[in-house]
Amino acid sequence: MNIIIVGNAHSAPRRIDLGSRRIRLFALAAGSACALGLVALGVGATMLLGGSRWKGESDLAELRATLAQQREEIAGIDSDSQRNLDALAIQLGRLQAQATRLNALGERLAEVGKLDDGEFDFSSAPSLGGPEESTAAVVVTALPLQDGVENLRAEFDRQEAQLQVLENLLRDRKIDNALLPSGMPVAQGYISSGFGARTDPLDGHAARHLGIDFDAPLGSPVTAAADGVVTWSGQRSGYGNVVEIDHGNGYMTRYAHNSQNVAEIGTRVHAGQTIAKVGSTGRSTGPHCHFEVWLNGRPVNPTAYVKSQRAPRA
Repeated sequence: MNIIIVGNAHSAPRRIDLGSRRIRLFALAAGSACALGLVALGVGATMLLGGSRWKGESDLAELRATLAQQREEIAGIDSDSQRNLDALAIQLGRLQAQATRLNALGERLAEVGKLDDGEFDFSSAPSLGGPEESTAAVVVTALPLQDGVENLRAEFDRQEAQLQVLENLLRDRKIDNALLPSGMPVAQGYISSGFGARTDPLDGHAARHLGIDFDAPLGSPVTAAADGVVTWSGQRSGYGNVVEIDHGNGYMTRYAHNSQNVAEIGTRVHAGQTIAKVGSTGRSTGPHCHFEVWLNGRPVNPTAYVKSQRAPRA
C-alpha cells in the first residue's frame, strides 16, 4: 500500500512507502502517543470530578459534626436551666416557710408585748403610695417563679421593718417597766400606814404622810422597787437612815428608817436588789420600812405602784 502526499502546485507529489519498516514504526509511535494523551485526559477529568465530590462530602461531614456539638451544648444548657429552676423552687419553698415563721414570731411578740389589737397586723400588706413614674420605656416580663421570689423578698422587707419597730417598742417598754417602781420594797410584812392625811403616831397631831409604811422584821432586806442610780445614802431629819434612787423619767423612790444602808451614792442598782436593812431610826415607833414615790418633784401615792406590776404613767 502506498500513500501519495500532494504538495503545492509547484512541487511534485511524493510517495510514502508503508511497507518500509521505518515508516511503520513512526506510525505506531504516533498512534500510541495519541492514545496515551486520551487516557491522560480521561484520568484528569476523573480526578477533577472525584476531587469536587470528595470536597463536598468533607464539608458535609464537618457540618454534621458542628450540628452534633451544638445539640450537645443545647442539651447541657437545658439541663443546667432545669437544675437552676429546681434550686430556685427549693429556695422559694424555704422563703415561704421563713415567711410563715416570721408571721408567727410577730404575732407572739405582739401578744407578749400586750400591744393593742390591730396595731401590728402581720397578715395584710401596709398602705403604700407615691407619685406615678413612667415605665413605658422599659417593659420587663418576669417569670412566674421570679415573681414569687421578688414578692417574698418584698414581704420579708415589710415584715423586717414591722418587727424592727415592734422590737424597739418592746425594748422601750421593757426599759420603762424596769425603771418604773412596782411591787413591795420588802419581801415580808404588811402596810401599816397609808398615804395622805393621818394622825401623827408620836404627838397625835394631824399630819400628812408622804409615803406608806411596811411593818417588817428588824434587819430584813429592803429592795429597790426599780432600776436606777442611788442619789442619796445617809441620814435625813425625821427619816433616820435613808436611801434615795433616781429611776429617770421623773421618778424617785425613798426608803427610810433603815437600820443600815447597803447601797452607796452613785451605785447602779436593779429592781429587787438589796439596798438597806429594815430598822427604826429617826421618828419611828418600831421596825418598819417607810416607802415614798416621787414624780416630777412631787410625792404620789405609792399604793398604785405596790399593788400593780405595771405602774400608771404620768
